[in-house]
This record gives sequence, structure tokens and C-alpha cells, in this order.
Amino acid sequence: MIPDFLKSTVNVLFYFLVLGVALSPLEKAFFANKQPLFRKQWLTDFSFYALQNLLWVNLTLFCLTFAHQNLQFEQTEKLRQSVATWPLAIQIICIILISDLLIYWAHRLSHKSNFLWRFHRVHHTPVTMDWAAAFREHPLDNVYTRLIVNLPALFLGFPLETIAVFIVFRGLWGNFIHSNTRFGLGPFKYILGSPRLHHWHHDLHKNSNCNFANLMPLMDLLFGTFYDPGKFPEKYGVPEKLSHHYLIQMATPFLPRKIASRLNGYFNEKRN
Repeated sequence: MIPDFLKSTVNVLFYFLVLGVALSPLEKAFFANKQPLFRKQWLTDFSFYALQNLLWVNLTLFCLTFAHQNLQFEQTEKLRQSVATWPLAIQIICIILISDLLIYWAHRLSHKSNFLWRFHRVHHTPVTMDWAAAFREHPLDNVYTRLIVNLPALFLGFPLETIAVFIVFRGLWGNFIHSNTRFGLGPFKYILGSPRLHHWHHDLHKNSNCNFANLMPLMDLLFGTFYDPGKFPEKYGVPEKLSHHYLIQMATPFLPRKIASRLNGYFNEKRN
């Protein structure tokens, strides 16, 4: 009998390999920036991916399950019953639009709120972008994002299995828009976005000002934060000199600023 943890580990590694096989050739053929496959900090992003899916995913699932069980109020039962009679395609379109609206403002808030930025900043620390950089996300930032983006589906009582499909799709799309590829969608970039648009959200200087949409750039167009100069950024990351060590990035959001700064400085000096 193969232990469950070993099975999970194999599945997690296999999924990562499938993503790499699917997206790495795309990055090679349509690269936006010339860089090696295994670039600096690649292992950091892999660590975020592996531990999120082997360990922290349980926290996310607990929060989603709790919300699913407690967001179905008697007062809104008629609304849920009414929505359930709509064609499935209409339900999905409405949920995507509402969830994109919610996550757009939640995402903007995570850049403006000092508390939320402590955790969300982790996602903006990669100085080189590719599909694996999408995984660099603090677990608490992940929970925050997953709850907000799935709030409409949770409220309307969609089965958790259906919500899981949304999560997987958005996750795959997240890998694509982080990828080091100039491969675009032409006019459809206004519907589903493109890597170039999201890369500008990770630009060293503009990351707090543009392209906050989770899936569709429609929200950025509506609220004046759409930005596309027709080229890719030259520098990514955040102004602060932060350590890219997994454990340091996990711990520093909880620490006072002075202690976090000293810790980052110590590990940066040690690395150099």
C-alpha cells in the first residue's frame, strides 16, 4: 500500500512536470525576455508550489469548505433557487463577471493596505518572470484570493467540485499570463488578457498602478487602470531588497518592519 503522502507528492510533481512540458516550449518559441529555463530563484518558486499543494492547500480547503457551509442564508434561498434555473452557461458568465469585479478591488486593496501588502508583496518579489513565478504566493494571500474570487459561487451554493474546476482554470490561466512569452491573443486580450498585460502589473515601478484584473482586463478598462505600451517591462520585482529564501519570505510578513528588514539584510549579505 502506497502511503497517501507519497501519492500526493507524486501527483504534485507530475502536475508540475505537465505544466513545464506544456508551457516551456511556448516560452522557448515566443520568448519575451531571453533567459535560461532554470533561471535564478527557480527553486524558490518550486518550493512555493510544492509546499502550497502538499501542506498549505489544507488551510485553503478548510476556509473554502467553511465558507461554503456558512454563506447560504435562508433569506437568500429564493435568489439561489432562481439562479439555479438559469442555463449553466449564463450562471458561469455571471459568476465570472461578479468574481472578477470583487477580486479586482480586493487585489487593488492588497496593494494599498499595508497589512495586506505584507503578504501580497511575496508574489511580486520575482525579478524574472515565467510560468513558475505564478506560484510564489504566501499561503495567507492565497486564502484571501481564493475566498474572494469564489465568493459568488460559494454564496450561490455551487458544489465544491464545480468551484474546484474554476480554481484549476484560473490557476492554469495564472501560469500562462506569468509566462515568459510574447504569445498574445490579438483582440481577445480585452476578454482574457495576455502575458504582456500581466507582466506590467509585475513591473518594478508600475505594479501598484495597473492591470489588477484576475481574468478579464474589462475591469481595468472600466476603472482606468488598463496599461499596455505595446512592449514588455525591463525590470520586475519590488524596490525593497528582500531575501528570496522560502522560509524568510514566509516569515517576514509576520515580523515588525525593523526586524524583517534586518533579517532580509542578513540573508542578502550571506548570499553575497
